[in-house]
Order: sequence, then C-alpha cells, then structure tokens
Amino acid sequence: MLQNIRDNSQGWIAKTIIGIIVALMAFTGIEAIFQASTNNKQDVAKVNGEEITQNELSQAVDMQRRQLMQQLGKDFDASLLDEKLLREAALKGLIDRKLLLQGAADSKFAFSEAALDQVILQTPEFQVDGQFNAERFDQVIRQLGYSRLQFRQMLTQEMLIGQVRAGIAGSGFVTDAQVLAFARLEKQTRDFATVNIKADPAAVKLTDDEVKAYYDQHAKEFMTPDQVVIDYLELKKSSFFDQVTVKDDELQALYQKETANLAEQRRAAHILIEVNDKVNEAQAKAKIEEIQARLAKGESFEALAKEFSQDPGSANSGGDLGYAGPGVYDPAFETALYALNKDQVSAPVRTTFGWHLIKLLGVEAPQVPSFASLKDKLTHELKTQQVEQRFVEATKQLEDAAFEASDLAQPASDLKLTVHTSKPFGRDGGDGIAANRAVVAAAFSPEVLDEGANSTAIDLDPETIVVLRAKEHLKPAQLPLESVSTAIRAQMTKERASAAAKAHADELIASLRDGKTPLNQVIDGQNWKVTEAATRGQEGSDPAVLQALFRMPKPAAKDKPTFTSVTLADGSLMIVRLNGVNEAAVPTDEEKAQYRRFLASREGQQDFAAYRKQLETQADIKKF
Repeated sequence: MLQNIRDNSQGWIAKTIIGIIVALMAFTGIEAIFQASTNNKQDVAKVNGEEITQNELSQAVDMQRRQLMQQLGKDFDASLLDEKLLREAALKGLIDRKLLLQGAADSKFAFSEAALDQVILQTPEFQVDGQFNAERFDQVIRQLGYSRLQFRQMLTQEMLIGQVRAGIAGSGFVTDAQVLAFARLEKQTRDFATVNIKADPAAVKLTDDEVKAYYDQHAKEFMTPDQVVIDYLELKKSSFFDQVTVKDDELQALYQKETANLAEQRRAAHILIEVNDKVNEAQAKAKIEEIQARLAKGESFEALAKEFSQDPGSANSGGDLGYAGPGVYDPAFETALYALNKDQVSAPVRTTFGWHLIKLLGVEAPQVPSFASLKDKLTHELKTQQVEQRFVEATKQLEDAAFEASDLAQPASDLKLTVHTSKPFGRDGGDGIAANRAVVAAAFSPEVLDEGANSTAIDLDPETIVVLRAKEHLKPAQLPLESVSTAIRAQMTKERASAAAKAHADELIASLRDGKTPLNQVIDGQNWKVTEAATRGQEGSDPAVLQALFRMPKPAAKDKPTFTSVTLADGSLMIVRLNGVNEAAVPTDEEKAQYRRFLASREGQQDFAAYRKQLETQADIKKF
C-alpha cells in the first residue's frame, strides 16, 4: 500500500475556476449572456430529480478531449479515442459534481457574492499590469466557449465543492503509531542488482498473413477520425468603422466636454500637528497657533515644517506636497488651499488628521491640448460608440436570419457577408476557426451535424461573431491495410521481441533461484549492476525498476535473494535481484511532522472519496 501511496501522490492539481461580476453584464446584452444556456436542453441524466443536459455533457466530453491533447502533445491520436468511454467518463464526472453540489446545499454551505467578486478581480488571467481588465476577461472566457453568467455559476459551484472538500478532507488525522510505521518504511533502503535482457526485433519474422490477421482483429483501431467541413459567416466589429461618419459639431462638443474637466494644479506645503491619544484637541490647536505666531515674526515656513510637522511624508522637504488638482485633499484642506494667493499662509485648518497651516507655493494652469491634437482620438471614440451599436444590431439580425434560413446564402446576402468554408477537422479541433472550442462543439452538436440546422451566433472573440452549418460530415472509415501495415509490423515486432525476452528472463530467474546459475555469473555477456542502500527516489534508477524493487518480499537469507523482472519501455527486460533490506533510523521530530501532514492529507482524501461514494449510493440516479 505504501508504494501505491507514493506512486499516486502528486498533490492536488491547482485549478482556478473563473466567473464574472454582475456589474460587467452591462458590456453585453442579456440575450447574449443567456444564449449559451438556453440551447440543447435535452436531458442525459437526472440526479435526485436535477437534470444534466446534453449541452453540459458535450462540453464535458470536449474538455476531456482537450485535456488529453494537452497531456499527450504530439503523441495524441484522436482516431484512437473511444468516444463511448470518453462520454461515460464525462457523464460520471458530471454526476459526481451534481452530487457534491447537492451535498453542499444540504449541509448549508454558502459563498457570498462579494467573495466571488474578489476571486474574479484577483485572478491573474484576467489582469493587465496587475489590474482587472474587462476586455482581457472577455477574451479568456470566450476562447473557452463560455458566457459570463455560466462562468459565474461555475465559480460558485467550485467554491461550494471546495468548501465541502476542505471540510471533510481537512479533518483527517493519524496516530503516532501510524506515523512511525510509515517512517520506518519510507526511510528503508534496499541493496539490489540488475541485469538487462535485450529484446531482439531482428530475430522476429512476420508473414503477411500474420499482419493481416492482426489488422482484422484490431479493425476498430485503424479508422479515420470523425470529421466535419463547415460553412460559416463571420461578422467583424471592425468592418463597421468605414460605414459610420462623425460630424464636426459632435467632435467639437466632445472636445469641449473633455477639456472642461481639466483643472489647474496647486502646489501646497503644510505643517501638521496631529490630534491623537497623546495630544488632545486643545493642545494641538495651541501648538499650531504658537507656530503661526513664529511665522508672523518672520521665521521660515520650510524650517518650521521640518522642525514641527508630524507628516512624515513631507516634513523633511519643508512640508512640500507637490502639485495636485481638485479632489485630492481633505475637503477642509482643499477649501483653504484654493482660497489662498501665491506664497500666502492660511489660518489654522482642522481636518480629520489634525491642525494644519497651509502655504500655497505655486499655481500651474491646466495644459489644454488643441482640438487638432485630439481630433483623431475623439473621432475614434465617437465612431466606436456608433460601431458598438451597429455591431449589436447586426448580431441580432444575423441570429434571426440564421435561425429562419435553411442555409447561409440568405443571411450572407442580407448582411453582405461572405460564406467561408473550413478545412476538415475532428472533435479535437483544428487550425483557424476550428481552434475555437465553441465552434467545434457547435459543429458536432446534434442540431448542426444531424439535423442540418444553422448554429446560433458564437462569440469567436470580443470583436467577431460567427454562424456556421455543416457542409460535409466525413464519418469514420476503415483505413486500408496498405496504409497501416508498416505500423502494425513495428508493433507486432516489438511485442514478440519483448515476449521472447520475457521468456528468456523467466528461465534465467528460475535457474538463479534453484542455484543452477551462480548469483554473480555474467548474464548474456553482461555483469550485474550492483546498487547499495537504494532509496525509493534513487537517482539514476528507472522508476519502474524502483517501483518493483520496493514491492519485492524481503530475502529469507543473505544467500537467498529474491528475484523479479520488469518490462521496460523499449520492450527489453530487467532482471532485479533483491539482496537485502536495510531498516531505517528513528525519524527526527521534523520528519515525523512532515509524515504526519502527508498521511493526514491522504487520510482526508480517502474520507472525501468515501463521502462521494456514500452520496452516490443514496442518490436516485437515472441515465437516459
């Protein structure tokens, strides 16, 4: 069991599930927000009366497929995926999730709207230069194929599930005896030796009939992928900029509005005497009046600020606060400052900080840019406002036309758009438009692929809307033997060479156990490679060999080692000889604390798994 724990313990995979705050809903229409959640409502399962829709399952299957693509990289082969197994795994995940959410509701777990907002605002993926950026947010979630409302719902669900997991998994504990037993095994080392039994592909002879028989027996493994070719219309916001104009009087009005907000900057200096626990109101006022009297006798404001001001940010610079405009200072401070003439000092002023003497050091008139310098910027702003409106209207028009039409020709004519055609792509996506998850999901949806309908409008990115329909469905077909025979020969050759090596290794192990072959005899021209006091993470040793080594039984005597064999990735065999087991020293207090945390975490995870199983056992689950 210990080795299983080590093999499978890789820590929790951190996931950030993201959403959107209500204030941001103003950036898109309510119809667009709810669009994705109203399509494809056919149920695939019910969990205690709550539905799991076909749309949810399609998204989950697609997500699993993309995760496999990321994990396998260039080794990913979509044609080898079993869609039925993928669907079953995705549905099980959705059912588990639904059960956990119901469990959270029954246990009265909750997550506030304010807390959701903070998670969103602090998510690095949604930030630009350390600040939340609405455009960046839109770009991220649309690439994932979700609406804002869907992401907020998902965030709420993840937080609730996280609370349940933390409440159960975080309560795991272990005894001192368990910690010591684990430490004894964890720190144990082993003495072993290995020798490699090479697989010999050159010795394998295959006939054409054998290759054909393998091909026939594994026919489902040699199929072309399920692919589709789509026609699509692309509505781009940028295309409307050339269709709108701006009048001179509108530009002038916007220019006047922007420049009217410019204000003069005033450079202030001050002397502050705080009112606090040590200095009361009367004492602070008396002190500021004393400083005022010294100013009246001709002493320097700058020198008195350095000596008496209790503002650490400005005292060393003679109280100088630099230039600032309206709205920066405390209202009482600002009122007094804007009543002064240059080089004039105010009477004592009371603010929330204490008592001040304020001096106006200078006035800087606002820098008003010329109309010519702002014209291009103002033109773009006014055009953008018109374009946004035109884009929303055209999107609605495209949605309506696509819904009513039996092809894309009429919507294309109505909006003066061009019908584009994609290259074939499968359920794992492809290049160009097929790289978008929402496009792939729509292309393979029953409505588009089976019923021949136009899709709903899809947000390709914040600037682009697409509508698509299936032009051609390239169903899986049997690959000809000629195209796969080379790969079959390579696979069969590897398997048979490895099997021959395994048989040879088994004969050698039997001979070594019986004593017919001396323990240190050269095997197939190779000396045994000896390793002393190997740990479970021994560097330079194959992980598969170490895994097998620490599962081997302890030798009965020094001259009675135990043996096993391990098949390596290249098909060769490694004979492993366990010579001895070395017991570990008593762990330190620090090591015991580390082991305790690890075991408690594992115990908590097992408790959480048991909780999930209990929910499943007690639930009314119907699959359709």
